[in-house]
Amino acid sequence: MAHRFEIRKNKKGEFVSYFIYNSETIFWTEGYKSKASAKNAIESILKNGPNAEIVDNY
Repeated sequence: MAHRFEIRKNKKGEFVSYFIYNSETIFWTEGYKSKASAKNAIESILKNGPNAEIVDNY
């Protein structure tokens, strides 16, 4: 699979959701205290992302 989400722990022990495309990290979320919150962030991205506005400032 060329793309995926991963949940990892950062140095502070918080859960962070990462979006990986072709083995490269494209973006990540803030740190969350619970894994459920990190999963909710992924669900929110999947739900709201496809309809996000594209702003080209150049």
